[in-house]
Amino acid sequence: MYCIETVGLSHQYSKNGKELDDINLNVKEGSIYGFLGPNGAGKTTTLRLILGLLKKQQGQIRVFGKDFEQNRLEILAKVGSLIETPSLYGHLTATENLLIWQKIYQCPKSRIKDVLQLVGLTDTGQKKAGQFSLGMKQRLSIAVSLLHSPSLLILDEPTNGLDPSGMIEVRELLKNLNTEHGITVIVSSHLLAEIEKLVTDVGIINKGKMLFEGPLDELMRRQYQASSLSFDTTNNPQALKIIAAQQIEARLVEEKVIVPFLSKQAVGDLNRLLIQNGLDVF
Repeated sequence: MYCIETVGLSHQYSKNGKELDDINLNVKEGSIYGFLGPNGAGKTTTLRLILGLLKKQQGQIRVFGKDFEQNRLEILAKVGSLIETPSLYGHLTATENLLIWQKIYQCPKSRIKDVLQLVGLTDTGQKKAGQFSLGMKQRLSIAVSLLHSPSLLILDEPTNGLDPSGMIEVRELLKNLNTEHGITVIVSSHLLAEIEKLVTDVGIINKGKMLFEGPLDELMRRQYQASSLSFDTTNNPQALKIIAAQQIEARLVEEKVIVPFLSKQAVGDLNRLLIQNGLDVF
């Protein structure tokens, strides 16, 4: 089952062009979905539309299998979100910030202690949120989004501006929320190297268009093939042994020999070597 589905989602702020053009998003229930793209690609606009923060212009949005417009309040009651920058009261402690949201959500006060423990902020005491590091502020904002025990968490660039240790903290927190608490997570980012350590599925957007959607493994396979050479021979297992003897990494993918991208001269040398060993190269 898909937790989020969009069909033909399009949006434009002005007559100059579409910010989103026919976006079809499919987020599996129980997954950690990485929504990737450069700044200005349309990630935040898409997430705002899914949360009802922007009025939909064209397309369909389904969350938990239900039409968003017809079931808005029911759906949002089960969704936690952090869009762009954290929204916190700097003169209040972590507990005092959560107490305000607890009254809004009308959830048990015991949840405050639970979510503080979950995000690792139980020892902040009387320290004001304005004195928190950026990583601590991000974790407190995630605590706010978890207060009402959501089934779905939508986070827009949660590691933006964090140092490496802060990135690791947030990454491990999201993994724990997914594996230990069964929360589906959709997280946007412009950093593939960071997001690939976290997600199970990936959607890539650029200039308002979806370029790829699928499991992370499939993306990495395509990436490997795009930066490599592939060919066939009359005896691929023998070809692998010959290539390995030249200290060149090679493997079989879909009955093709795959080697890292080589220079023009190196390709010629390798081709000659295989032929000299009695193999035809296709």
